[in-house]
Amino acid sequence: MRRKLNLLPLIIVAIIFFALNAYVLSGLGTLNQSSLLSPVFWVFIVGLTFALFFAIQQMRIQGVNRFFQIVSHAFLITFVAEIVFAFFLLLDDIYRLLIGLATNFEPGGFHISGRSSYWVDFAFVMFCLTIALFAYGITQGKYAYRVIKHTLYFDDLPAAFDGFTLTQISDVHAGSFTNPKAVQKGIDMINAQKSDLFVFTGDLVNNASSEIVPYIGHFSQIKAPFGQFSVLGNHDYGDYIKWPTEEDKIQNLKQLKAYHKELGFKLLLDEHVELHKNGEKIILAGIENWGIGFGERGDLNKALQNTDVNDFKILLSHDPSHWDAQVKNYPSKIQLSLAGHTHGMQFGIEAFGIKWSPVKYRYKHWAGIKTENGRYLNVNRGFGFLGFSGRIGIWPEITVIELKKK
Repeated sequence: MRRKLNLLPLIIVAIIFFALNAYVLSGLGTLNQSSLLSPVFWVFIVGLTFALFFAIQQMRIQGVNRFFQIVSHAFLITFVAEIVFAFFLLLDDIYRLLIGLATNFEPGGFHISGRSSYWVDFAFVMFCLTIALFAYGITQGKYAYRVIKHTLYFDDLPAAFDGFTLTQISDVHAGSFTNPKAVQKGIDMINAQKSDLFVFTGDLVNNASSEIVPYIGHFSQIKAPFGQFSVLGNHDYGDYIKWPTEEDKIQNLKQLKAYHKELGFKLLLDEHVELHKNGEKIILAGIENWGIGFGERGDLNKALQNTDVNDFKILLSHDPSHWDAQVKNYPSKIQLSLAGHTHGMQFGIEAFGIKWSPVKYRYKHWAGIKTENGRYLNVNRGFGFLGFSGRIGIWPEITVIELKKK
């Protein structure tokens, strides 16, 4: 029997969407009294909404294409800018309402003054700034690579590795790239760090292994004296698209692993290697993706098999939720874990002592260094982008970590 469609949530969303746009239009009407404003506004909003529904239907059949990206981004920018405009408009309306209530106790009774044109002008400026900010994030921000450096101190670091450096990137998502020249700029910045070790913490592609092919020549340029190592992320397994057969999906993953080798990356699949220097060693381990809600494939016990409890260990694990669930209290101390996955949601603010992104409501540790129980976690903000084709406030990251002995 066919499942009955519940229209109530759709009706509620439609009412809220209509109310938001009507409220925005009322504010725009304060700035422009033209009789054409209302019909032009509604033709644009309704047309954009229907275009989005059509693009979504096409996307389900053909996958993400250029039309879907343009329409979805136009809708997102318009919607967010309207919310910003409505927020500042609402502040003025609440203020006028409170003043009106205060006059209720004075001669003349209750009265609400008209909207302040200056405040509506300010709201409109914020509306325009929001659009400009999104435009920057889409055209420039997604390739605005930043090098973020950390120096971490350890009591148990082998003396030979005092001053040892590693460069980490994560979440390349090669299928989202459209500007090879800009990507090359990021590769040059990676090599310019001249670190001892390079590590990549997963999500080389969005879905299909073929996405990395146009960029093999770029990422294969990355070299480090102690090698280049990598792990898989949740997107690398091809779980988010429909494959003709299960065998096609298996072959896709097999090919992706081969591309890691072609890039010069040693892929660590629930295993570890020993890095030796001047007669001393550290352990570099990597596991398959383990993330709450994103597949718990990795086997930490297997990855650290035949290591000693006193060994200095660095772990590559794509999803930072793994650190809280298993790593920070693992019986054999893992001094440093490196993750990615969150992208910092590609949107937020990290300035003036403020560090905020909506992703904080999903992930306890979503960017930067966290220390607990004598162990460190670094969450890289990602090299690429996915979904929203841009970055605002949370820029693509190249992490450089220096290990120091206390």
